[in-house]
Amino acid sequence: MSAGAGTWLVIDAGNTRVKWALADAGAPVGRWRLQGAMAQGMLDTLIDTWREAGLEPARVLAANVAGGAVRAAIEGALRVCAPDAAVEWFASVPSRAGIRNGYANPAQLGCDRFAAAIGARALAPGQDLVIANCGTATTVDAITADGAFIGGMILPGLRLMSGALARNTAQLPQIDADTALPATFADNTHDAILSGCLAAQAGAIERAIAAHGGAPCIISGGAAPLIAPVLTVPARHVDNIVMLGLHAALLDGGMDQTC
Repeated sequence: MSAGAGTWLVIDAGNTRVKWALADAGAPVGRWRLQGAMAQGMLDTLIDTWREAGLEPARVLAANVAGGAVRAAIEGALRVCAPDAAVEWFASVPSRAGIRNGYANPAQLGCDRFAAAIGARALAPGQDLVIANCGTATTVDAITADGAFIGGMILPGLRLMSGALARNTAQLPQIDADTALPATFADNTHDAILSGCLAAQAGAIERAIAAHGGAPCIISGGAAPLIAPVLTVPARHVDNIVMLGLHAALLDGGMDQTC
């Protein structure tokens, strides 16, 4: 059997990277056979990457917040590598996979945030939750124990925030998962910028948790390894919460016919 036969493919096309994961049809949430990620500038290698992996998924569910060009590149790769797959572009709808979308206009909720809420509920059903997804932007959202998405907040991500402060200096902080955490009261401009931005990110998350009655927090995204340690409240660090939500949506059955 090839690497793709009897499998489902989920794709999270974000503002910086495109991530994908392959799971056996019906496998539990997050039990991947293969995973991959690439920067948007490398999408011309996606066909070769998927061919080498032998992907032949029966179903594909993709969330895209990166615009039409990225979607077109992914569609082109799917036409070559998975021509027989049932492909759905995930969208925010009034209700799906146990989450009721509380946005005034449900379609305006970012599909990545909707998917992240589904993923969080799949990991921690029956609980009030705060979901912090810390990528290019940081989103902090709240869901109730009975599955209502009640709303959230959006702020610049850690890299964007620090870059805005340092743009006119010679000490632009280079932030990645290996960046050393600075002292709270830093003794140089580089670390002071990073310390302030980390405090702002953590403060937004902690404010949301307090506003949601001290609900448990799930934190995800590329900047989560930096932000989680400075939180003064517990948070469960989970990789790829959007892809987990897409997988949970597939397991829930059906396909959104509005996409």
